[in-house]
Amino acid sequence: MIKVLVIDDSPLIRGILTEVLQQAADIEVVGCAEDPYQARELIKTLHPDVLTLDIEMPKMDGLSFLRNLMRLRPMPVVMISTLTQQGSPATLEALEIGAVDFIAKPKVNVSEQLQAYADTLQEKVRVAAQARIRPFKASDHIPPTIIGESQQYKVNAILAIGASTGGTEAIKEVLMKLPKHAPATVITQHIPPVFSASFAQRMDRCTSVLVKEAEHGDVLGPGKVFIAPGDKHLKIVKRGSVTVCELYDGDPVNRHKPAVDVLFDSLIPLAKQVSAVLLTGMGSDGAKGMLKLRQNGAKTAAQDEASCVVWGMPRAAVQLEAAQTVIPLSRVAQTLLSSVTK
Repeated sequence: MIKVLVIDDSPLIRGILTEVLQQAADIEVVGCAEDPYQARELIKTLHPDVLTLDIEMPKMDGLSFLRNLMRLRPMPVVMISTLTQQGSPATLEALEIGAVDFIAKPKVNVSEQLQAYADTLQEKVRVAAQARIRPFKASDHIPPTIIGESQQYKVNAILAIGASTGGTEAIKEVLMKLPKHAPATVITQHIPPVFSASFAQRMDRCTSVLVKEAEHGDVLGPGKVFIAPGDKHLKIVKRGSVTVCELYDGDPVNRHKPAVDVLFDSLIPLAKQVSAVLLTGMGSDGAKGMLKLRQNGAKTAAQDEASCVVWGMPRAAVQLEAAQTVIPLSRVAQTLLSSVTK
């Protein structure tokens, strides 16, 4: 059984979260707390496996509590967030501090959507229970050294990255190491619509490259990074002499939109100029697309188990023999760049 402690100042939300989690045969809500101080005492006595944590609470906000928790007693946390433009920066900061994942607050007046919400929350709790949690340290925020500044890269080279759970921080570590003239980079991260724009803006502020949420018709080029919008598939296509982003509003693929397989499949005609990697994430999205890329001449890699929050998507690539190399997160940027160096 996965033991869960629910932390939220609203009795109504605590009740809904408890009800939907208790539906699962393998999940038990062992307690509820209305503020971080009560939560701290219940953690000591109940020893939960996973916390659900509201960001906005009285006495101590969720981020301050999370920062203390990850420093003193690291454990899996799923944030209960407001999925809005205003709420997204705090949620992304929670992931930076060490939360495994996040989900929207349940809509109390939409009963017909409650079962879908229950399924999603239960799955996120199961994933969180398996995740590798690392202590939060202020030193984690020291920017990594930029690499490859003196290198020249192949004309029209493309770096392609796919990720899911734990991916926002993994992508950040990779992008922060890229030089200003790095090859064009395209990314599909499983993330809600509003959050993809906030995530791109956050990455743009802390990296040497230009990072933006992809728009239809954006032209790929050195020093540019495009992140798939949270509600559209991202494809890369050749249009005459230029290579551009195409947004596709189709059905979910592998239960995801955007899907990594859609991005990787679109790169097959350009495979010989592609270096692709699958980072941390649950499931197998991207593994089949990566195999096809490798079979058509792309360089491929997967993040290793020890450095992943969840070794799902990279493991699927390894099992399919889609990844030529399996590497720690600390070596991903170097591996991508070296494979497209002149």
